[in-house]
Amino acid sequence: MFRTVRLLSQKLKSFPFNQLYQSQSRCSAFQAVKKMPLNYPEARRDETNVEEFFGKKIVDSYRWLEDPDSAETEAFVKAQNAISQPYLESNDEWKVINDKLTKLWNYPKYTCPIKYGNRYFFSHNSGLQNQNVLYSMPSLEAEPQVFLDPNNFSEDGTVALSGTSFSEDGAHFAYGLSESGSDWIKIKIRNVATGEDFPEVLEKVKFSSMAWTKDDKGLFYGRYPDQEGKTDGSETLMNEHQKLYYHRVGTPQSQDVLVAEFPENPTYRIGAVVSDCGKYLILLIVKDCRDNLVYFADLESAGEITGKLPLKQIIHKFECDYEYVTNTDSRVIFRTNKNAPNYHLISIDFNDPAPEKWQVLIKEHETDVLDWVDCVHENKLILGYIHDVKSQLQVHSLKTGDLIRKFPLDIGTIVGCSGRKCSSEIFYQFVSFLTPGIMYHYDFAHEDREPTIFRECKVQVEGFKVENYCIEQVFYPSTDGTKIPMFIVRKKTEKMEPKPCLQYGYGGFNISIQPTFSITGLMFVEHFNGVLAFPNIRGGGEYGEKWHNAGRLLNKQNVFDDFQAAAEYLVKHGYTTKPQLAIQGGSNGGLLVGACLLQRPDLFGAAIAQVGVLDMLRFHKFTIGHAWISDYGNPDTQEHFENLIKFSPLHNCRPPKDCIHQYPATLIVTADHDDRVSPLHSLKFAATLQEAVRDCPHQINPILLRVYSKAGHGAGKPTTKKIEEATDILTFLSKSFQAAAKQ
Repeated sequence: MFRTVRLLSQKLKSFPFNQLYQSQSRCSAFQAVKKMPLNYPEARRDETNVEEFFGKKIVDSYRWLEDPDSAETEAFVKAQNAISQPYLESNDEWKVINDKLTKLWNYPKYTCPIKYGNRYFFSHNSGLQNQNVLYSMPSLEAEPQVFLDPNNFSEDGTVALSGTSFSEDGAHFAYGLSESGSDWIKIKIRNVATGEDFPEVLEKVKFSSMAWTKDDKGLFYGRYPDQEGKTDGSETLMNEHQKLYYHRVGTPQSQDVLVAEFPENPTYRIGAVVSDCGKYLILLIVKDCRDNLVYFADLESAGEITGKLPLKQIIHKFECDYEYVTNTDSRVIFRTNKNAPNYHLISIDFNDPAPEKWQVLIKEHETDVLDWVDCVHENKLILGYIHDVKSQLQVHSLKTGDLIRKFPLDIGTIVGCSGRKCSSEIFYQFVSFLTPGIMYHYDFAHEDREPTIFRECKVQVEGFKVENYCIEQVFYPSTDGTKIPMFIVRKKTEKMEPKPCLQYGYGGFNISIQPTFSITGLMFVEHFNGVLAFPNIRGGGEYGEKWHNAGRLLNKQNVFDDFQAAAEYLVKHGYTTKPQLAIQGGSNGGLLVGACLLQRPDLFGAAIAQVGVLDMLRFHKFTIGHAWISDYGNPDTQEHFENLIKFSPLHNCRPPKDCIHQYPATLIVTADHDDRVSPLHSLKFAATLQEAVRDCPHQINPILLRVYSKAGHGAGKPTTKKIEEATDILTFLSKSFQAAAKQ
């Protein structure tokens, strides 16, 4: 099957910073400068919203901002954009940056081909198209033809392809369409031979797989029941009671068959996989962002699907991750961290699934993390490992688990791998900080040959030479002495001198931040002589479940300590200075930035918090926020409340105590259709932080909120909006640091 390997979050890099004054001179400089002339909107404070947590009363002054449709909230957003948008865009610099970014962005981009039926399919973007276009070709040497162009679905590119699935023989193609960045999708089905869509549209779909039966007649998908109000991504209602349905091609959605539901557990989300042999429907049930239950149904015994399927439960507790890989008859292979923090492969016989009968096919590696697995060429397994944050690629035997071969890789990341059990061909795509994409082709039918380059993405940057760059991986000590890896990207120089630096982080949900290519980062380093830093802080998955656990729940402060220690390292070793150091993160990384700028305002010159989780006492009450309890803890329990209140950005905004501890220049970014992390987080945080500094003589740096329209959490964002947001961020950083240099 086709797998898009866990991608690094889209990272917007920074812009040039001028050489700045040293931090010890800041007090005298501030005393000579008047407060920056920004009149923040006077947001109404409602002191009547008081909630008691275990004897402690918490005032939620801006709870009214949780209603996205109220006139007062709309007025607040409009007033914030009326300040931030002119600040960012009403200058020549914005246009210069935008022009440069647009030129640099304009290079061809591809995904790995995969074969269904008698045709290969792949995605391509000529450079500045808002959405990638899906192409097909009868052979690898043939001229590609457009199969599906999402750019035709909207004039502004805000309708995006979100999830695709071919039937077994390639006769049918199911695809999801998302509008304005929302997680809600509508599923359509296309006849591959004719290129025409069937009349039905499957709605109320979110967080859903699309699993075809092997007879190509229908697919399983998850949908939510009708709910009050709108479902366009701008609502905040919690997502509950997902159900699994079976849809027959060519019939209306009203005739779909309900095959599984869990009404007693409304937060369950149902992932469905049809086994490679077609016999089993495997359900992977999650309620958080880790651990799952496993059920299966015997489709052969069930016969025609007319109602709920009889399910047999294999995994009964939420305590580990289980991911279906493939099966040979009743012997089913799972990737799991059960008794293996770095993950291993196990075999479960569905005819006799007792845990004591499980067998280990490929044992856990002592240091390397088994990140993903695919089955190809009937009896081979491709294993993607993470070794010290760098990708490794191996092939093992499905029968014995023995190592067959390794594929050579430079320092970087495999971001895509396509292959099928029924095919001997695979494609895999490699990227690095300096490599936008190299696609390799390998055919197991010719094992005596080496992988060949099928296609290479090349970006045209005047004066860019790989040999002029230096990529380091250092290991620095965190607050508790733990060694944390960090990549540093810069130009080679004979003499080390402090330079502008952008430090990006995430630190959560078992997600690994591996080397990737960013055109904005390349612009930053190549043209403005900057430094990029990527600390692999705890909470991620770079070193398996132990690394993840060390940065979640009651250990969450480790994440912030690791990030702050990275900044201290960069300053101490002469890469940058504190006024020249900017931090950036999105989503859980937005929480990271919010917490760090409040805990150590003296350590950073600028901060970008994008679509952040910032209200840690109410995050679980909106859309899919309840799923994050596995990483953050439940604020409705005393132990976790007492931990969350310590670092919740919304609840730790204070007036700066002196000029040294004024908050860095801060840009808070969100979007009106983000139904992953509702914009209410950013709105409430901006109102609270602005109120804290409104009359403070020590705060000169701006605190801005930028709210984008017809955009969501990030997935499916059209190219024009990506470039616009990147331009805003780079302009903000440039203006902020130039202003600081004059203080």
